[in-house]
Amino acid sequence: MTELLVGTKKGLFVLEGDSGQPAFAVTARAFAGEPVEYAMRDPHSGRTFATMTSPWYGPKIFYTEDPAAGDWEQAQGLELPEGALERIWIIVPDEDGTLYAGGDPGVLFASHDGGATWELNRALWEHPTRPDWQPGGGGLCLHSIAPTVGAPGRLALGISAVGVWLTEDGGATWRHGNQGLRGRYLPDEAPEDTLTLCVHDLQRAAREPDRLFMQFHGGVYRSDDAGESWTDIGAGLPSDFGFPLVLDPADPDSAYVIPLKADSDRVTPDGRVAVYETRDAGATWTARGEGLPAEHAYLTILREAFDRRGEGDGLELYFGATSGDVFGSGDAGGSWACAATRLPPVYSLRVA
Repeated sequence: MTELLVGTKKGLFVLEGDSGQPAFAVTARAFAGEPVEYAMRDPHSGRTFATMTSPWYGPKIFYTEDPAAGDWEQAQGLELPEGALERIWIIVPDEDGTLYAGGDPGVLFASHDGGATWELNRALWEHPTRPDWQPGGGGLCLHSIAPTVGAPGRLALGISAVGVWLTEDGGATWRHGNQGLRGRYLPDEAPEDTLTLCVHDLQRAAREPDRLFMQFHGGVYRSDDAGESWTDIGAGLPSDFGFPLVLDPADPDSAYVIPLKADSDRVTPDGRVAVYETRDAGATWTARGEGLPAEHAYLTILREAFDRRGEGDGLELYFGATSGDVFGSGDAGGSWACAATRLPPVYSLRVA
């Protein structure tokens, strides 16, 4: 049985079903009518977390031991010394039990008590380049946090539109790793060391931690030196624009992306939904779309709405669209089924 946590425009939905099979059941709903931007389950504590942004009270993190029970508590400490916290984009666990939360305006929080309280990472907040940071179309979003297996506190961050940020000391110091990245949206005279770089998603290979993959705002990239420099691997895709990215933990040469037509037309190309897979580190890409809508399907899949369970031969893939459809594959993308339909627009999807 697979459990999915689906954050939507109108609440959090918990779905349960068998991998690759249609008609997952809705087993719980929380925050009815409210936008839930992200939800996940902490593998250390077992707690389920949900982030949401109130138009009156701003962004909050809530947690519970059981989503079906409806007993949610509000986390504390999500405050900035000055200015407004606009949104919490993501929560990611590290191996030592630390939880990290990324948000807008380009901020990182850490929790050492299972997510009950949070503390702002001052080194990133006070970085001397911050006055030059510029937001992307969705804001100044810290949306990607990539820990390192076997090295807690060694993180790579993706921020729109401030590029890649790296730390080896749990966030005490930071540097950026943007060599090789080039935004086609920038003017020709833009300096080589520009920070106006719109990362869309960033993931680290579990078994080769110096390898990372990135979905960029026009470009798919790979790094083989822990994020210091990047190589464009988008050739062979119908479009190199998109948002989400998933890796197979068993294979450091693997990556899955869901291309969208362009930044000016953010729908699946040619009205055909397909997940593209590489098993050779981006040298070639293969469409995996059996069972997905193949015509007149102009879907949008957001950056946090694609996830996986298992690895290797047991890899399952799941994604949700702003159409309210959720699709799943039990065979690493070889075939797909519609797990849910007619949900509110999907903002995020995570396998619990």
